[in-house]
Amino acid sequence: MSRRVRRKGVQSKEKEKVTSQNYSEIFEGISHLERKEVDWTSLPDDTVVQLFSCLNYRDRASLASTCRNWRLLGSSPCLWNSLDLRAHKCDALAASSLASRCAKLQKLRFRGSDAANAIMNLQARGLLEISGDFCRDITDATLSVMAARHEALESLQIGPDFCERISSDAIRAVGFCCPKLKRLRLSGVREIDGDAINALANNCKQLYEIGFVDCVNVDEVALGNMTSIRFLSVAGTRNMKWSLSSQLWGKLPNLVGADVSRTDITSSSVSRLMSSSQSLKVLCALNCPILEDEGNYAVHNVKGKLLLALFADIFKGIASLFADITTKERNVFWDWRYSKNVDKSLNEVMHWLEWVLSHTLLRIAESNPPGMDSFWLRQGAALLLSLMQSLQEDVQERAATGLATFVVIDDENATVDGGRAEAVMRDGGIHLLLKLARSCREGVQSEAAKAIANLSVNAKVAKAVAEEGGISILANLAKSMNRLVAEEAAGGLWNLSVGEEHKGAIAEAGGVKALVDLIFKWPSGGDGVLERAAGALANLAADDKCSMEVALAGGVHALVMLARSCKFEGVQEQAARALANLAAHGDSNSNNAAVGQEAGALEALVQLTRSRNEGVRQEAAGALWNLSFDDRNREAIAAAGGVEALVSLAQACSNASQGLQERAAGALWGLSVSEANSIAIGREGGVAPLIALACSDAEDVHETAAGALWNLAFNPGNALRIVEEGGVPALVHLCSSSLSKMARFMAALALAYMFDGRMDGVALVGPSSEGVSKSVSLYGARRMALKHIEEFVLTFSDPQSFSAAAASSAPASLAHVAEAARIQEAGHLRCSGAEIGRFVAMLRNSSSILRACAAFALLQFTIPGGRHATHHASLLQKAGAARILRAAAAAATAPIEAKIFARIVLRNLEHHQLEALA
Repeated sequence: MSRRVRRKGVQSKEKEKVTSQNYSEIFEGISHLERKEVDWTSLPDDTVVQLFSCLNYRDRASLASTCRNWRLLGSSPCLWNSLDLRAHKCDALAASSLASRCAKLQKLRFRGSDAANAIMNLQARGLLEISGDFCRDITDATLSVMAARHEALESLQIGPDFCERISSDAIRAVGFCCPKLKRLRLSGVREIDGDAINALANNCKQLYEIGFVDCVNVDEVALGNMTSIRFLSVAGTRNMKWSLSSQLWGKLPNLVGADVSRTDITSSSVSRLMSSSQSLKVLCALNCPILEDEGNYAVHNVKGKLLLALFADIFKGIASLFADITTKERNVFWDWRYSKNVDKSLNEVMHWLEWVLSHTLLRIAESNPPGMDSFWLRQGAALLLSLMQSLQEDVQERAATGLATFVVIDDENATVDGGRAEAVMRDGGIHLLLKLARSCREGVQSEAAKAIANLSVNAKVAKAVAEEGGISILANLAKSMNRLVAEEAAGGLWNLSVGEEHKGAIAEAGGVKALVDLIFKWPSGGDGVLERAAGALANLAADDKCSMEVALAGGVHALVMLARSCKFEGVQEQAARALANLAAHGDSNSNNAAVGQEAGALEALVQLTRSRNEGVRQEAAGALWNLSFDDRNREAIAAAGGVEALVSLAQACSNASQGLQERAAGALWGLSVSEANSIAIGREGGVAPLIALACSDAEDVHETAAGALWNLAFNPGNALRIVEEGGVPALVHLCSSSLSKMARFMAALALAYMFDGRMDGVALVGPSSEGVSKSVSLYGARRMALKHIEEFVLTFSDPQSFSAAAASSAPASLAHVAEAARIQEAGHLRCSGAEIGRFVAMLRNSSSILRACAAFALLQFTIPGGRHATHHASLLQKAGAARILRAAAAAATAPIEAKIFARIVLRNLEHHQLEALA
């Protein structure tokens, strides 16, 4: 038990003392209720309506189906004054089914252009507020009909995606159709001409806020006619004539706040606007490069007016709007929200400031301009955290999205800036985000979970998330029926599961089952939720205990289903990686066999090796490599076309990543354990690409290639192919130059197989002239191979130690030599009876070099403590190798290395015999 858990235990006991009486009262009440049969349908109608108001739409509909009375209460107008459809597919049919409940609907949020077309079917003509996002394809026709159907509209917001298909015609229609409009916010419109703006000015007399954000062209002269507006935002808008704009807007009689952030406004225009406007209180000019480069900040200090810019202290500036409500500038937003003495006009300013700051900070985070580190660390992160506590839901969401975005400095490689992430943590951001994640509002849950996920890429933040109870929160969110919430929660578990210390906690919190259930819940729900769920399961499956949890939860079937049927490459890659990790625990659990036995698993992985995506090919090959350690899987992979597919993969990966090269060679290594597969690999042309991979400078690549060539060389026909394809120089180079002892060892064993005499009969088959030529060629290759095998074996031979061991019968002297000669990784190799028999036969070879090599190999395979040492000792005993080993140890003409190594093998056999009797 960790200190953290013990410390929490102490706290819980203290709390128990304080609350025990209350709990006993509660349980007494519950016991009293249990003694009586309760009819929940007899609850007062007001109580049921209050209960409904605490639920989301899905749970509300489920509860309403209980009885006829509750169905009527579930349709009460007071429960349907606002509707958020962003997480739901909203087509004409769905909207029509909701129409009977929407007669008194006032607020509507939706997502996507299809939903924009469908909402007309809600028949909610009394709508006051409409907000749509991800509406890039929304058209003039849709927006015009939307305005015509909702004449009572007071607020219309479409963004933050660019609405490039909206033109001035639609805005003009809004002006004519919505005379009660008070707020209009549009993003990314190409052109807003004078006629459209004048239509708004002439017909919407109550219009007090306009946001034309990230637009291409806006008629600044016409904006000067908008005498009713109090707040104006043109953030990110291009092609503005700022000298003219500042002159005209300075005459607007009611303008209180203006936002010109992310524009090319000049210092002189800022000064003119601030000095000429009698009503202006706040000018927001964040990330305005020309203004910041001009550097003469003192000229912007106009009494009674506030300029918010990157070079200014934003908290201090906002605090200056208030006389006495705050004692600490960083708390200005909090103090304002809960102050009872703020006038209405200042409240409007602060609400508007929250909106423009959250929007602008998110846009800056998305574009990630250079030179922003100081701002983010000094005040940007704190601003986002303050905005995240706003009472406006869309500001909360945008601030959380901003936090999720500004920490990521390389989206493609998921690189998070450590300084920014830790700044969020230091300012209490983790606690705030987890609090939002527990909100009943699904939009806020989704964005908070996204921020937690991105921040958790940083190990320190991930630890803080875990310590604050974030793993349980994310595991619960992953069970959400809202796909967007579940998707972001799965992303958080994916990032947290990178840390070995968090995997057990995720499993204990029910995260494994939640992730598996996500795959079954949304098998065709898009790549986002499926990739995150499969990625998290892949990380968890790397842990032995968690891999069992994944299998018990139905993870094998779920992941195979994705590998077989999902068309998204990101999902395919993570599903294959998860299956590879599940199959990596062959010595400790049965998942390897279980994956192989799952219908269609091996066929799907073989097919994925042909994917156009390199990551998919790599993970599929890795999975087949791990699965090939099981005898039945090995043959089933070959039957599913695995030999041909993997040979093709190896042939095509000469310029691929090292990871793909290693896994392609590794999968062929695994399959080639079977002699039938080994022969098939040779016939399919697998020798040449393996030789090419053996020439790689990457240690992992040439090591696996050497292993595959060692297995292939057991067959005389393959051995000849290796010679003919130029494999001897490649293996000789590995044997002498690789930094990997294992690569050198397996290269030496491959060369020993090739030149122990069994290949000679195959080589001499054919016309006599060709046979003589081959004989001459093989003689030179054999001499080169034996020379380097000898040099390799001698690198493990210390003359002084060997002489002492030869002169003494003391076990300690042999133990010292054995330990010096040991190749640690060789203990993981498992040889068949035929292979062990071949090394035993090699002990009688006419070449003293091969006899020494054979004894050295058997030493590695039988050293006590090796994974398969007992298995190898049993094979040697069955083959009657002890007699041959004693003869080799006593041979007068044998080199000292062969004698000493043979004695060590005999000692190892005695050790295993005693162990078996114990």
